[in-house]
Amino acid sequence: MPLHSFAVGQSVELALNRFDGSAPAGLYTVVRLLPNDSSDREYRVKNVRDGHERVVRESQIRRGPVSALG
Repeated sequence: MPLHSFAVGQSVELALNRFDGSAPAGLYTVVRLLPNDSSDREYRVKNVRDGHERVVRESQIRRGPVSALG
């Protein structure tokens, strides 16, 4: 089973295509790694701007900017 590529607390950018729904693209923080039997890992992420949480697949996110604090 492949490991998650992102860690809890890491900043990621949500990059959706036109088939992925209405979630706003932008900067999110990984809040939880979700168990999954698929090769496309899943994460619970929180929008930095509005605080809304959602579940996304690894194929929908990419590395965000590096935090100045970390």
